[in-house]
Amino acid sequence: MTEPRRAPRQAEAEANDRALLAAAREVVAVDGARASVAAIAARAGVGIGSLYRRYRTKQELFQRLVSLTLDRWIDAAEQGLAHADPWEGLAHYLLAGFDIGQGSLGSVAGTIELTEEIADKNRRADEAVDALVARARAAGVLRPDVTTTDLHLLVEQLGKSPMIDQLRQQGRTDLVPAAVNARTRITAIALDGLRAPAPHPLPGEPPAPELLSGRWET
Repeated sequence: MTEPRRAPRQAEAEANDRALLAAAREVVAVDGARASVAAIAARAGVGIGSLYRRYRTKQELFQRLVSLTLDRWIDAAEQGLAHADPWEGLAHYLLAGFDIGQGSLGSVAGTIELTEEIADKNRRADEAVDALVARARAAGVLRPDVTTTDLHLLVEQLGKSPMIDQLRQQGRTDLVPAAVNARTRITAIALDGLRAPAPHPLPGEPPAPELLSGRWET
């Protein structure tokens, strides 16, 4: 049985919403919490009125963006757990995380109210990642001095590539492939650095989870 066709206005509204969310990710990645709804609407190619019909405030838009991003984190972790090999499962999650680019949303931390939906999804994501880490440790493939918080911080650092962003803004399409290749190499170096056995212990004390969660408090 075929699905009923959506009304033209509904289809247009859904297309506008997808465009707004994609634009919001791009603008927030550059401007952070200072990103204006006008800039987001312009990037999406829709009128400011269309944005406000879907999202009453900028905070509501950012909350939706965070919620959808957490869905991607949960999916990446669950796919990692589905891998039979503990290391491949952890690596899958980290590589997906680099693509998701958590760093672009870290800039809105502390500027929005965390809804119950966001808190629940964050808890589910944390539990799945803890399971990935525990499995990798038990298999002896993850260096024992690496914590879950270390991994989150690593993903945040490598989730963005200032060089690639700069080259694209400059229109240097001739150099973008080389920059993408360089980022792939750096990512591989980082992953190899996580594997056991480690040649040297990590310096300092392990970072506490509050280092990440505390900044989201409003």
